[in-house]
Amino acid sequence: MEKIKLNYTHNNTVANILLDDGKGNVLDNVMMLELLDCFKTFRTNPNLKLITFQGEGKHFSFGASVPEHTKELAEMMIKTFHQLFFGIMDLGIPTMAKISGQCLGGGMELAIMCNFLFADKSAKLGQPELILGVFPPPASVILPEKIGLARAEELLLTGKTIDAEEALKIGLINYVFENKDDLNTEVEAWIAKNIVPKSASSLKYGVKAARVKFNHILDNFLPQLEYMYVKQLMETKDANEGINSFLEKRAPVWENC
Repeated sequence: MEKIKLNYTHNNTVANILLDDGKGNVLDNVMMLELLDCFKTFRTNPNLKLITFQGEGKHFSFGASVPEHTKELAEMMIKTFHQLFFGIMDLGIPTMAKISGQCLGGGMELAIMCNFLFADKSAKLGQPELILGVFPPPASVILPEKIGLARAEELLLTGKTIDAEEALKIGLINYVFENKDDLNTEVEAWIAKNIVPKSASSLKYGVKAARVKFNHILDNFLPQLEYMYVKQLMETKDANEGINSFLEKRAPVWENC
């Protein structure tokens, strides 16, 4: 694989996915397709009890590829991206994000889709899409379910970035550790204590039960937001201006239409 690495730990019951594009671990089409290939192999493995996601280097992920957000590529990009969320939902295997550094946009959406979010103090989380004139469909569905509508709207509509301590305070993440080494060490112990002793098949039922409402909402509303994004938002001048201005490294000039 070109942009992710996969290894198994805890007697092959835990699959560890490392996002690794050599820089900001951007979720471009290549990386997303590689993740979907991993999910295919997981479907035929009855022994998996947990899937973890982590970024190589200092950062979890800078997010989805902005060049792939242009009008010409947006529909393909967003359809592939949303398959990650439906894939995680269909697997029913518990998931965990191990977050260091920047965890933004599509990277944060992947993280908040997980059942467990562990971070170190370097973590910075945000949904900056509206700053670019667009919006994040998965986060628009997931964040209100995870942290309530008021807190979700502040993140979604301002594009602000929060640190690990604030994310812990608002209930977005489960634990914060001092640094990445401590994060990795403590996660290993937590998995050994809380996940490994349990039945893989029962964990899947547990995930599906805990997420019965969450999955129903995601399944019903994410396609609606995908349509809104591709067929309505990307027909506006400002959505295209926001993406193009970012790629051209200049301030956007909004026309409010």
